[in-house]
Amino acid sequence: MRIKSVLAVGLLCAALGVQAQAVRIANQGDALSMDPHSLNESLQLDVLGNIYDALVLRDKDLSLMPGLATAWKQTSPTVWRFDLRKNVQFHDGTPFTADDVLFSMARTQADGSDMKSYTNDFKAVRKVDSHTVEIETNKPFPILPDMMSRVMIMSKKWCEDNQATRPVDRRKGIENAASFRANGTGPYRLRERQPGVRTTFVRNGNYWGKVEGNVQEVVFTPIGNDATRVAALLSGEIDVMEPVPLQDVDRVNASPNARALTGPELRTIFLGMDQKRDELLYSNIKGKNPFKDKRVRQAFYQAIDIEGIRKTVMRGASSPTGEMVGNGINGFQPDLNKRLPYDPEGAKKLLTEAGYPNGFEVTMNCPNDRYVNDSRICQAVAANLSRIGVKINLAAETKGTYFPKILRRDTSFYLLGWTPSTVDAHDPLNAIMSCVDDKGAGQFNLGAYCNPKVDELARKVQAETDKTKRNAMIHEAFKIHQDDIGHIPLHQQALAWGVSKRVELVQRPDNNISFKWIKVKSGA
Repeated sequence: MRIKSVLAVGLLCAALGVQAQAVRIANQGDALSMDPHSLNESLQLDVLGNIYDALVLRDKDLSLMPGLATAWKQTSPTVWRFDLRKNVQFHDGTPFTADDVLFSMARTQADGSDMKSYTNDFKAVRKVDSHTVEIETNKPFPILPDMMSRVMIMSKKWCEDNQATRPVDRRKGIENAASFRANGTGPYRLRERQPGVRTTFVRNGNYWGKVEGNVQEVVFTPIGNDATRVAALLSGEIDVMEPVPLQDVDRVNASPNARALTGPELRTIFLGMDQKRDELLYSNIKGKNPFKDKRVRQAFYQAIDIEGIRKTVMRGASSPTGEMVGNGINGFQPDLNKRLPYDPEGAKKLLTEAGYPNGFEVTMNCPNDRYVNDSRICQAVAANLSRIGVKINLAAETKGTYFPKILRRDTSFYLLGWTPSTVDAHDPLNAIMSCVDDKGAGQFNLGAYCNPKVDELARKVQAETDKTKRNAMIHEAFKIHQDDIGHIPLHQQALAWGVSKRVELVQRPDNNISFKWIKVKSGA
């Protein structure tokens, strides 16, 4: 039914004579909400980035560029001033002003927000005048403009009129008007939203910025089945798809109608473990938590045959890693990018030393429609761990139920991927590796790993402007986390987009598809 509906849209466009200005995009999953503050997940934020703008945007090479702010500067070590763009309107015609910025920044800290880690160090956000705001932080924050590139601005009036002043809470299944409707300042408007079926966008004729592409309409369709998604691309029923199954890259490139765009991605895939509870939620071990013992965490790490996963599961399209960021991220430490050796026998000895000579049983949570071959990676990890006596009960599910579950920390062992949206090591230090607090630090540290020394270094990294000193601090923090086996990094996956030969677009290493850069060739 999905493919038929996509095809119907294409036929309609042809009938109207605007087929060359319509693009049909398919993904293995869907954006779970139209609320830009409800889920800090790349696909959702990338889709919504076509509707909403941030104060600061990223260009084709990931460099910062003006968005709703035309300029920004530090007026003191802890204060940044942003000059806002004038004569900008939201899609409903409401003028954009400083009040919308203050409202949006406060909304990111409200209950239900998944964006707290971007603004958790804000002390105050002040309105200087109708088009000037100041952000004061608790400590010097030289990379604050980078943080702002992911915080999208909503209309204060629209949210108040539509009872959407607080974000949609995906953990509790709570919805509001912002779940299904949208009112941004971006280059595309939301025309129709059918969750899990189809989302349609149309060009915003009043957009304040430059649109290099010629696309008037975008139809976004989730197609979870790999074979169906590839067939739709090769038949011309869709124009862009992501991801191309690794086994189908050559087939797509051999097609007369499409090609596979591949490249490195900044996302790191890793495993997390509950290190806080005194008793694991989903295990046959009662009265204690094996993951509190570093020897157990290390045993899991060294039982994983990462080269086997790279060769058989990822078909060579991954880069095994020993740290939580990859090459291309500011602060990447080449000398730390070495994994502990694959050593099943050594892993068994560690488990025996920790008091689990026969292993134990634990549930592993995994998405099956979010990352490249995610459920297959989890199956491979489960098979590896079985060799040291650990029985994994694999719970693989669609991200629509997976994310709410793990974000409630209703998990003992899980797989997650992370792309630092700031392109900086401070991002995972703050969001994944810091001790969990109620303001946003450690918001995605779902296993509650905690080392106060890492927290101290994260705060220093945030404030340090000297690159050499800053890198030394990042190195020290990453080394502590690595020695603690705070998480188990696996690899950086590669990008693989399927693109019709009638379409030109920009592939960024953060896996963002920006509609305003898509061009449909004339005569196609």
